[in-house]
Amino acid sequence: MKAKRFLLTVLLVLLIAFILLNGLAYNHAYSMMNFTASGLRTIKPENLSLWGKVRTIIFGVNIPRPLSNGNPSDLARGCRILYVNGGEDTKLETWYCSQGEKTQLVILFHGYSAEKTSLSDEAKILLDLGVSTLLVDFRGSGGSSESYTTIGLRESEDVADIVNYVEKNLRHSSVVLFGQSMGAAAILRAMHELEVKPDGIILEAVFDRMLTTVQNRFSAMGLPSFPSAQLLVFWGGIQWGFDGFAHNPMDYASSVCSPALFLHGVDDPRATVVEGRRVFSAVPARHKEFKEFVAVGHEGYTSRFPNEWRTAVSDLLKRAENGKVNGIFSCNSQKID
Repeated sequence: MKAKRFLLTVLLVLLIAFILLNGLAYNHAYSMMNFTASGLRTIKPENLSLWGKVRTIIFGVNIPRPLSNGNPSDLARGCRILYVNGGEDTKLETWYCSQGEKTQLVILFHGYSAEKTSLSDEAKILLDLGVSTLLVDFRGSGGSSESYTTIGLRESEDVADIVNYVEKNLRHSSVVLFGQSMGAAAILRAMHELEVKPDGIILEAVFDRMLTTVQNRFSAMGLPSFPSAQLLVFWGGIQWGFDGFAHNPMDYASSVCSPALFLHGVDDPRATVVEGRRVFSAVPARHKEFKEFVAVGHEGYTSRFPNEWRTAVSDLLKRAENGKVNGIFSCNSQKID
């Protein structure tokens, strides 16, 4: 009789623990994917105190909606705001800096919980190289509508909407897509699922799988990721109606047909260089390059390595332009290598 009561007690404790763990995961997933209207942003996981970690686990993170500061003219004279209507009644704000119809256009997509002005340094270097730029706010960020993020999944639809708009309304010699982290994942999914065909891509700090990048957050806090990371990915998918375990840039990479440049920080804890290499290896195109930046984490590379970044990007832009002009090594070409 005592053994039976003990067993029932153990099962009850396990059931309560299971319910609590799922509740925490559901709440944490919600807080990561829904921006708030106010409050202080939760600091980086690795910088949290013990109490901060406990509080974050219980209540989730607080991420205020990313807002853009400044004006398009801060980039260069003649830059202007363009709005693009997307799917699901979204409205996307962009900053367009044209240097003429005969120039290349680089479309820049930011990372998670960021907005378009976070790519201002990159845009200024590109403009100095003589190309035109279009900086995009994903849904939920900057001047765009909505207040949520799906870590690159629905943002891939934003990529497709922007590229479609460009093809119909703007004239440039070729189009190259640039993405940081989540932006890189969105570009790859847009190419794989939505038949977006740029003349070249530049991807920074790309993660290999949704599950991996969530696991990395737990590692940054010094906490075991199993089974919390799996539950977080599961409930995040349930909340937004998709399979989070299938949101994997490593799988999307099989559809890359244009010249590709991968840039990655060696000491990146959010998307490790090993993850970046996995995605790179999955790209079938022969014309691809992987460049590492030493002693750099999950951040932009232009502030510390402007010359190296400029050289690598310039080479990719030339390859993309030559491919478009000569009808080779392009997604729209019959001679894909």
